[in-house]
Parts: sequence; C-alpha cells; structure tokens
Amino acid sequence: MKNTNEERSGVTRRSALRRLGLTAGGAALATGLGASPAAAAARRELTTYVLVHGTHSAGAFWTPIARELALRGHRVVMVDQPRHGAEAFVPEAYQRQDLAAMAEEPSPLKGLGLDDYEARVAGIVRQAARNGPVVLVGHSLGGVSVSRVGDAVPHLLQHICYMAAFCPSRVLPTADACTAAPENANAVSPVELTVGDPDRLGVLRLNFRTGVSGELALLKEMICADYPDADFRRILAGLQTDEPVTAYAGRAVGRADAWGRLPRTYLRFGRDRTIATALQDRMIAEADAATPGNRFRVHDFPTASHVGPLDPTPVADVLDTLAGRRGQRY
Repeated sequence: MKNTNEERSGVTRRSALRRLGLTAGGAALATGLGASPAAAAARRELTTYVLVHGTHSAGAFWTPIARELALRGHRVVMVDQPRHGAEAFVPEAYQRQDLAAMAEEPSPLKGLGLDDYEARVAGIVRQAARNGPVVLVGHSLGGVSVSRVGDAVPHLLQHICYMAAFCPSRVLPTADACTAAPENANAVSPVELTVGDPDRLGVLRLNFRTGVSGELALLKEMICADYPDADFRRILAGLQTDEPVTAYAGRAVGRADAWGRLPRTYLRFGRDRTIATALQDRMIAEADAATPGNRFRVHDFPTASHVGPLDPTPVADVLDTLAGRRGQRY
C-alpha cells in the first residue's frame, strides 16, 4: 500500500504543479523567460510547412529550402513517403552494379499506391495542424499527394502549393496521363534507362549509379541541366532506384468542393525537362477552369530546371509569403 499511496501522492503533486504552471514548459517557466500569454499563443500559431518529395526522391530533397524556412521562424516537416528516404529500399544488386541481377530483384515497393502516399501525408498534416496553420507543398510526383490530401483534409490546410508538380484534372486524371499529354512532348524520358520490366517488378527501376556518359547526360538534362556537374552528382546520390508504377497510374483529381476551395500556388519552372513548362501551363489552366473563383497564384522561375534553382532563396521567398495567406481557407 505504501508504494500505491506514494504513486497517488506523486500524481496529485504533478497535477497541482501543472495547474500552477510550474512544470517544465509551463506558464511560470515561460513567464520567467519574459514570454507573455500572447507570445505563447503566437508560438502555437507558427505555420508548419509539410513538404512532399517527387519520384525516386526523399524528404531530404527539401533540405536547402527547409533550412531557409526554418531560419525564418517556420516549422518544417520533410515527408518521406513509404519505403523512401529513411525507409528506402536499396537493391543488393544496385550496390554491386550487377544490372542483370538488378533487373530481377524483387521490390517491396510493388503494390504501393496513392492511397498509401495520401495516408502518410494526411497523417502528418493531422499532427502538424494541432500546432497551427499548415501549408502543404509538393514537388513533381508529390503534386498528386497534394491533390489527394487537399480532398481528404481540406479543413486542416491553410494553403497548397505545387512546385513544378503534377496537378491532375478530369481530362488528365493521373500522373501517367499528364506525362503522355502532347504538351509534354519535349520532356526528357528516362524510359531507356529502365532496369527490368516495370510490369513484372511493379516498379519503375532506374540506375542512378551509371557511369555511361550518354545516360548521365540524359539524367542531367532531365533533372538539372543548369547545375554544375558536382551538384548534379550530389542530386543523383540522393535518388533511389524504385518508384511503384501504381503511383503514376492512380487518380488524383481534386474535388471543387474540397481541394478546389483551398488557396493554391504554382511555382512554374521555365526550363523543366521532366514536366515540360507547356504541361505546367495546361495543368494550371485546367485547374483554374474547374474553380474559376479560386485560381492559381503563379510564380514564374523562367530559368529553373526540374529540381529548381540551385540557390534555394527565391523559392523560400515565395513559400514564406504563403504563411500569411489564409484566403478562402476551407
């Protein structure tokens, strides 16, 4: 009984201390640091940016931009989609550069789709929204997750942003359909770099450790033609081999009564060879036609390739402004 009484007494004391604001992080500590209740409320209202990476990538892609946003006082979460980033699958044959074996090695990403991607991002948004406004940003294939999450939890989002990203429409309802649009005809395709049969493996598998000069030139043109070679190699080192084919084929059309009511921004990259600028323009136009009362705010980066400017500051400058744009929040 002694232990039980001591435990109850401890619980009672802790409860009283919490009410008095004397525990770590309580009001008394905040006051001791010169913080007022208004300042504490302001901290709780800091915007959280939830950043979603694109195909064959990971949350770490966002590090330069995330650093800029954090230094400006924002919270930032860099999402790793399932089996990406910290959960990445690295084929054993990829490490050895045995392309014949790599073409056969099974992938745990097989069967993953947009439902899984949506669930990952929506779960993070739900947690982040407990602490204040959320701005959701997607790059490249990450745009389909933005659209899906915009439908799933519109009430938790202050603003959505597409950075050279897919924004499917009723006419182009999937990333595959967007890629096949005539406006994307001059984009660079990695199809010739595919390792193995995507239909059998269930993933589009690419060899980013290639030493073939022609393949490296194609990858650089597709990803970051304007970057110095050293920075291009750094980008390649952060890419992973597998992306599930179902992620490209999944429908991601935002509903006018949910996604369509959220304030939205598009960062248009003028030298993108993965999602051609003409395709970006078409996706923007079709989204605006679907919700004429709530159009994209478009910011043009005329010299940017697919991964964006080497200097993250201009992109961070635009994203920083979204924190205060509540607009027509759902």
